Amino acid sequence: MLTLHIANKNYSSWSLRPWILMQALDIEFTEKLHPFPADGIWDIYRTFSPSGKVPCLVDDDLIVWDSLAITEYLAEQNNGVWPTNKIARSWARCAAAEMHSGFQTLRNNCGMSCGMRIQLDNISAALQKDISRIDELWCEGLRKFGGPFLAGEKFSAVDAFFAPVVFRAQTYHLPLSNTAKNYMQHMLHLPAMQKWYDAALIEVWREPGHEQEVLDAGKVIADHRR
Repeated sequence: MLTLHIANKNYSSWSLRPWILMQALDIEFTEKLHPFPADGIWDIYRTFSPSGKVPCLVDDDLIVWDSLAITEYLAEQNNGVWPTNKIARSWARCAAAEMHSGFQTLRNNCGMSCGMRIQLDNISAALQKDISRIDELWCEGLRKFGGPFLAGEKFSAVDAFFAPVVFRAQTYHLPLSNTAKNYMQHMLHLPAMQKWYDAALIEVWREPGHEQEVLDAGKVIADHRR
């Protein structure tokens, strides 16, 4: 049985990627959630993850860390992780890899908090560049492959990699085109996304660093957490 180690659902964008992928594709796994400690994660997370980070997938004695490595490991054993069409699969891998390694300003300025709603104090040129590129990618995938998901009619790993951006777009009311907004709403209504969101709202943990990161971004409009 696969075991996926993750952190708080409200905060952990990296954990969301393999979790949503496995949920949406009905890949069975056991979830082990480790709340972010206030005094650092290295020693605690190193007990199960070589990098001291989440997510981390354990398959018997085999350990796979990093969301992209986990995705490829799952793809070796399960259909549907990547599109079957060669052109769609190539595009999906490029877009997922770009998300995995890029958009640092968005990550830094708009930390994930599923339950919060924030009015940004400002959108810098660097942040707008990230938002515009994401919008461009989403629209390109939907146009090329017909939607409603980024690489065609079926959910795949590229959607999983952009799932945290979907929650960020909701939290910070990011300015997106109508096409990108429609994709965002389609993703938010995905049962696996709703399951993650509902669980995030009832978490009792509050980690000061993540909380401050969100508060630094702008004005709190709402907090839907219990």
